[in-house]
Amino acid sequence: MQRKALLLLSALFLLLLGACSNSNTSGKEAEAEGTASGKQEVVFWHAMSGDLETVLKDIVTDYNESQDEIEVTPVFQGTYEEALTKFNTVAGTEDAPTIMQTFEVGTKYMIDSGHVQPVQKFIDEDNYDTSQWEKNISNYYSVDGEQYSMPFNSSTPVLIYNKDAFKEAGLDADQAPMTYNELMDAAKKLTKSKSGTTSQYGFSILNYGWFFEEMLAAQGGHYVDNENGRNGNAKEATFNDEMGLNVFNLINDMYKEGTFYNVGQNWDDIRAAFQSEKVAMYLDSSAGVKTIVDNADFEVGVSYLPVPEKTDRQGVIIGGASIWMSSGIDEAKQKAAWEFMKYLTTPEVQAEWHVKTGYFAINPAAYEQDIVKKEWEKYPQLKVTVDQLRDTKASTATQGALISVFPESRQKVVTAMENLYQGMDPQEALDKAAEETNRALEIANKKQGH
Repeated sequence: MQRKALLLLSALFLLLLGACSNSNTSGKEAEAEGTASGKQEVVFWHAMSGDLETVLKDIVTDYNESQDEIEVTPVFQGTYEEALTKFNTVAGTEDAPTIMQTFEVGTKYMIDSGHVQPVQKFIDEDNYDTSQWEKNISNYYSVDGEQYSMPFNSSTPVLIYNKDAFKEAGLDADQAPMTYNELMDAAKKLTKSKSGTTSQYGFSILNYGWFFEEMLAAQGGHYVDNENGRNGNAKEATFNDEMGLNVFNLINDMYKEGTFYNVGQNWDDIRAAFQSEKVAMYLDSSAGVKTIVDNADFEVGVSYLPVPEKTDRQGVIIGGASIWMSSGIDEAKQKAAWEFMKYLTTPEVQAEWHVKTGYFAINPAAYEQDIVKKEWEKYPQLKVTVDQLRDTKASTATQGALISVFPESRQKVVTAMENLYQGMDPQEALDKAAEETNRALEIANKKQGH
């Protein structure tokens, strides 16, 4: 009996080992599988999970079936942070993926890694017309006129609100707050109490640095010096200036008034709070709009980010991720990757991606496709997200900051937001986050020899 049990455990262990190895395919392993078919293998590491992964796989399958020279193998590598950590361990080796999806705040890190091939090389060789791309998206991934990566899944933040709650509170459901004062006034009217307990809060923002960055840029504010790190390496944070303080004062004042709901850091929690009518207005990603509309038992409105009074609205920074090409790999493999990238940017593919995921089309011609027009008839809220992006003014503020320590700095801002709820002075909280960002920048610049 003991011997049978031992054999069974051994078999289960081998089975588990095989399953684990299959779930994290390296570039070399996938390449071996692909070359056996006689096609040029392109290993695509990505961070799309759930429904997004299903859509991505369908697009890849369509591409593989559309021609017989290239085989793209999509491999899920966890969250953006997890995928970047894995890439760091194989970058520059034969185990590196052909192409790699990285979130927007990983841009400077990828450039400094020395293990990426800017796609500008293939754009130039191919005389590829990048003007067909949405400039307010591709600008983020362009440095000194050189396109480093190809934009892919792109989103921006929007204000989402409960139109039914607006009507009940005597507010115009078709006119969302566009300024901080209007936001605060609406939040007061939308906040309701029952038996001494707040049953509905007027407004909420997830404790996530991205929303702070966006509200800063909407005013024309820079996150760091040297023109947001676009005119030389950033040396210090500037987000603790007057424009950054505007954002923190807004949150602090509303929290003290009892109209702001501190929901924490979890995206699911803030969406659940909105759908259960615990919150009447909140900020979300444009990519989440369709799901919110589908799951709400009330009419959902979508609008632009509010800005302070008498502020010249600048627009939004693109969020999401882009696709990078590995350097140090066979050029034929790089060319195959470029062919796939070009396929991804076609209007037909981008239309499918936009309709099925809610992400922007990086090729605006996609919006003229019939499937998009039909979708916008059903979800007019999606057009609002596109309009906000199109109305964005191109500047180093809306282009986004370029620093290698962005994920770390973003967490410092999260801590600063949480400190507000503990009673810390808004300026003090911001200054502390800026100081910690400065230390991280100093260390990173020393490592890079800057």
